Amino acid sequence: CGSPPSGARPGRGADDPAVTPPSRAAAAPPNQKRKGSFFVRTGKLWAAFRPYLWITLASAVFALGFDWCYVPNQITLGGMTGLGQIIHAIVPAIPVGSAVIALNLPLFLLGWRLLGWKLLASSLFATAATSLGVDLLAACYSFPPMDPMLASVFGGALIGLSLGMVFLQGATTGGTDLIARLLKLRFGHLPMGTLVMAVDLVVIALAALAFHSLSSALYGLVSLYISSLVIDRVLYGLDNAKVAYIISDRPQEIIRSISTELDRGVTILRGAGAWSGEAKDVLMCAFKQKQIVALKRAVKETDPSAFLIVCDAHEVLGQGFHSYHQHDL
Repeated sequence: CGSPPSGARPGRGADDPAVTPPSRAAAAPPNQKRKGSFFVRTGKLWAAFRPYLWITLASAVFALGFDWCYVPNQITLGGMTGLGQIIHAIVPAIPVGSAVIALNLPLFLLGWRLLGWKLLASSLFATAATSLGVDLLAACYSFPPMDPMLASVFGGALIGLSLGMVFLQGATTGGTDLIARLLKLRFGHLPMGTLVMAVDLVVIALAALAFHSLSSALYGLVSLYISSLVIDRVLYGLDNAKVAYIISDRPQEIIRSISTELDRGVTILRGAGAWSGEAKDVLMCAFKQKQIVALKRAVKETDPSAFLIVCDAHEVLGQGFHSYHQHDL
């Protein structure tokens, strides 16, 4: 009646689940394995095709904005589409979409060398979808003219929305969008909307000379400015992050209040008063736009005399915000 060996558990046999060999315990039925692999394959296929669904939707928005707002009101659009407008005006037999595809081929070869085949594939699809959408919608329906200023505003908003959606999927619609993407490699500090606007200004100037219409170019500038704002809003503005700097005599209490009520981290910066020379702790906290009321309340209820500065944050990467991905815009 000796005691069990050290580490053994009395009352358990070889068939007990607790001592089942790993190979027996980990074995899964074949149908369960097939089911798991099916979901894995389905998830990978959805992840691969989802960007193309978004690009298709964005292409439809682009075609609507171009055929509804630009064409009937003779407003110049920048980029390769603007060049396509010029070619179509000179040779009416050449559709705008077909001209855009032909003009984009050399740029895509350059883009493949600098940005890789993945961007090339998605951008080729986006260019083909937008060009075909423009030509098909124009063939099916002719929109009547509207007030040029309304056309500039709403056309710019629709074009900016569509381009922003395409950029979010890591693609371009070719033309100056692709040129702007290439420039982004060299001038990474500039927003995509600014780069697109700078390149499109050249095309609008050429269109003004070709059409002998200054008003068309001026309306095009209005539309271009609005589209650049919408592009940046789609790419960066949805984050709506802010940064607060807080100077208080009760820093630890404010830190606890922010951590409890907002669930946000706080960084302590060492500072000193320029006039008094007194050492001060400056609290820095990044937070969402929707949390600004809660942050003000947490600070002012803790220390009514606290000095609070709230700034817009262009982009915040890290825990609680966005993650970094290579080739982000």
